[in-house]
Amino acid sequence: MEYLTIKELILASEGQLVSKCNEETIVSNIVIDSRKAGKDSAFVAIVGENLDGHNFINLAINQGCKTIIKNKNNNVDIENKEVNVIEVSDTEIALGDIAKFYKNKFKIPFIAVTGSVGKTTTRDMVYSTISAKYNSLKNVGNLNNQFGVPLTLFNLNKEHECAVIEMGMSGFNEIEYLANIVNPQIGIISNIGYSHVEHLGSRDGIFKAKMEIATNFDENSLLIVNGDDDCLKTLKTKDLVYKLRTFGFDKDNDIYCESYEMDEESINFVAVINGKKEEFFIPTVGKHNIYNAMAAILVGLNINMTIEEIKDGLKNFQCTKNRLDIIKKDKLTIIDSVYNASIDSMSAALNILGRYENRRVAILGDMFEMGEFAEFGHRQVGKAALGNIDIMIAIGKDSEFIVKELKENNMNENNLYHFETKEEAIENLDNIIKDDDVILVKASRGMNLEKVVEYLNK
Repeated sequence: MEYLTIKELILASEGQLVSKCNEETIVSNIVIDSRKAGKDSAFVAIVGENLDGHNFINLAINQGCKTIIKNKNNNVDIENKEVNVIEVSDTEIALGDIAKFYKNKFKIPFIAVTGSVGKTTTRDMVYSTISAKYNSLKNVGNLNNQFGVPLTLFNLNKEHECAVIEMGMSGFNEIEYLANIVNPQIGIISNIGYSHVEHLGSRDGIFKAKMEIATNFDENSLLIVNGDDDCLKTLKTKDLVYKLRTFGFDKDNDIYCESYEMDEESINFVAVINGKKEEFFIPTVGKHNIYNAMAAILVGLNINMTIEEIKDGLKNFQCTKNRLDIIKKDKLTIIDSVYNASIDSMSAALNILGRYENRRVAILGDMFEMGEFAEFGHRQVGKAALGNIDIMIAIGKDSEFIVKELKENNMNENNLYHFETKEEAIENLDNIIKDDDVILVKASRGMNLEKVVEYLNK
């Protein structure tokens, strides 16, 4: 972060300075975690689901913090009066407003990424690509919500030439809120699946929510979408106020993949761009990652990168941890994809597992937020597993439908296991796993199947 003055904080947050130490104080770090507060920090007291930041104001001050932003309706007793205290109507909204104010100091391209599946990998692909030419910023880890996006924007400094911002959501109006903060020039939607369908009702609802990324788009804006997706491809026939570019395997897309070769660690693929064939290399696996790479190619082309620069950027791609990490042990190969799960991402991971020649074991846990689609979704995963696995180990309540689907499709019941908890599964793994197995581990984040990966790693 460069810096903001107290006056700028008041202006951006529409707050009121109710106690002042020095109005000329320079803030070069904005935090919502009191443990990270220091002399040059502003601590924003966020009211969360489990913790109220107002309870930690004095701790932040004791660590040297000189600027506090709090809700005006909270009467916390601030022990040290020699600090700047700014009162606002809502600290969560203030955080976003300050981030928008700060972001507007930087006249660089902002690229926003969303989608039901693969948005983090797409973000990483785009970041890798544009970093071949531009000093770029991206979200760290999964900081993609109403707190993570503002905190990411505060990392901008004068050296940055581009920023790629992932936007997550679980309901309506959440991406719209983030889009109003970031105001991206380029938006990317990777696909429309069933993630968060419990809150959004249907894929049409999910489509509508994802399209909020284009909230402020005009004739100078660009939306990049997966043109093979049955929801997103409908945009091709619409009269849009912004520019649209599509990618996929179908030849009616702006760029399309004509062919590809995949080994256990990488992919070479040929994309047709403006009628010309170009060969690209990405150091990861899975057909879905070709889609992600093509989105990144379109971004590069639209921010004045050459094809060679784009190729160099993709070669250096590094995926965020726990997303199809391939761990090779002496006696096992583990495909660690425990970060999250949906029907599409489960199916993609199973297709990768299916390419191996050794015995293939899938350890799959529940997919959350499926609502009334829970049985349908888990049965779809069971269908996707057919032909791609030799052993299925299902963990959780809804994952039982994966096993039921496999049984109904005549898979040998001796190769099917269902456990209610990960602890019960771990107790039985030694009796199931054999030397040289290839093991996929995947589930929704809340299943905490990293514990299974840790056990297998031992």
